Amino acid sequence: MMMAQNSAGTTTLRLAQASDLRRHQRVPVSLLGRYMLSDRREYPCQTVDMSPGGVRLTCAVVGELGERVVLYLEHIGRIEGVIARHPKGGFAIQLSATPRKRDKIASQLTWLANREMLGLPEGRTHERIVPKQPAVVVRLESGREIKARVIDISMSGVALASLSAPPLGTTLTIGTTPGKLVRYFEGGFGVQFMLPLSPDRFHEGMTL
Repeated sequence: MMMAQNSAGTTTLRLAQASDLRRHQRVPVSLLGRYMLSDRREYPCQTVDMSPGGVRLTCAVVGELGERVVLYLEHIGRIEGVIARHPKGGFAIQLSATPRKRDKIASQLTWLANREMLGLPEGRTHERIVPKQPAVVVRLESGREIKARVIDISMSGVALASLSAPPLGTTLTIGTTPGKLVRYFEGGFGVQFMLPLSPDRFHEGMTL
């Protein structure tokens, strides 16, 4: 009986969190991303806080008030909106989203908040694909080159098969894409990109 009560209590908590988020409670969250202004140029960014109705970004290039923005965030995906204000170091976007999309963002933010609070591992939340041309060259800062094969790739990272691997934390370049070695597995290693790939590069025929 106690277990049922605990389970129900946990469910109630999660529903309450999601309900609060749907009322546009802002959650402190640090996500890497890229945004495109009306001139169709892309720039890197990082979130400061977010709700289903808006997001505040830290970035170098600030658009005009009312300007339309297309934003791609890790764990969230593609969202759109307009610049609503200019806080120090970036700008805030008022999101344009359907109720269904807002509910999805609320669920994603609830998961991110719980992950941070409980110290859960990041996990693989991005879609992963296998490119048609998997052979790549990994270049280290020392100039050393390592031949590798792409096992799969997402917007935020890549798993590589290789006979040799640099130390954890090594900064490297895969083709033209910079990243950092973050894990080992049998027969290879995983690399996290310094910035998520642009969605227009993320397709089956992509090259790094």
